[in-house]
Amino acid sequence: MMSRFIIFGFLLATCSIAFALDPSPLQDFCVADPNSPVFVNGVVCKDANLVQADDFLFRGLHLMGNTSNDVGSNVTAVNVASLPGLNTLGISMARIDFAPGGINPPHTHPRASEVLTVIEGRLLAGFVTSNPENRFITKVLVKGDVFAFPQGLIHFQKNIGKGYAIAIAGLSSQNPGVITIANAVFGSNPNTAGDVLAKAFQVDIKVVHQIQSKF
Repeated sequence: MMSRFIIFGFLLATCSIAFALDPSPLQDFCVADPNSPVFVNGVVCKDANLVQADDFLFRGLHLMGNTSNDVGSNVTAVNVASLPGLNTLGISMARIDFAPGGINPPHTHPRASEVLTVIEGRLLAGFVTSNPENRFITKVLVKGDVFAFPQGLIHFQKNIGKGYAIAIAGLSSQNPGVITIANAVFGSNPNTAGDVLAKAFQVDIKVVHQIQSKF
């Protein structure tokens, strides 16, 4: 009898853990309705009778992004904002273009893990593990290579080839979010207090203000 209670208790604990996760879709699809005034954790479903094939279509991922910027890269995101049919499916993707020497700066995705496939070129990719170890895990990637970035960890890619590079990323959320580290730390609105950053980075506050001026 005691063993039955133990097993029953284990099953209850397991079920409570399972139900703590995001629920699976409860219908065939839930196409996002950006015009709904209702605010939910996600996007309200469009009337299924009004859903069209175009709600599941995104065109243009074959087009090169404009890399004429300070970091020399461009991200074309295909998430629920640009492809409403992704709503509740828990996936999205992106095309990343790199000019020679261009970088996709250190950043995190707070709501998704990422798997990156190199389509063209040669990339240096890496991520840093969480405190206190902060291990730097890095690899040179060439055409056809696939590399994974765990959810929430700071990661980056850099084009180390002579020509342009292209990568396709898959992400485990319809809206993975992006926190670019330099922008978040030095380009917040309003600015993060200079003395806080100076102490955190162990530099003179003038250095902090100089960096903040660039953002």
